[in-house]
Amino acid sequence: MSATSEAPKSGLDLVKWLLVLVILSLVVVGNYIYELSSLERAIAIVVLVAAAGFVAAQTTKGKIFLNFAKESRTEVRKVVWPTRQETMQTTIIVIIATIIMGLILWGLDAILLRVVSFFTGLGM
Repeated sequence: MSATSEAPKSGLDLVKWLLVLVILSLVVVGNYIYELSSLERAIAIVVLVAAAGFVAAQTTKGKIFLNFAKESRTEVRKVVWPTRQETMQTTIIVIIATIIMGLILWGLDAILLRVVSFFTGLGM
């Protein structure tokens, strides 16, 4: 089984990606050049980014990404999320375990400090 099994690339994909790059460049340059109100600027950015996304979705990689996103959404729907009570109980357990480990490490550090200071003859 080959790890590099990709769909064949077409020459048109390169043109589409260049178009995406040009559209996104227009977003950046246009944002600096044109003095628009915030609402007009936001609308223009959203429209141009959506257009770039639409063009990118027409490429081979874009189609693969959209398929992956759809499958991911399907998998997320299958997840069984914990209830509020389960989440609270798990959070409390983690906090208690963190405090206990912190106290153990603090005590171990204090003991090691005393042992090292005893052997080196240096005061604390």
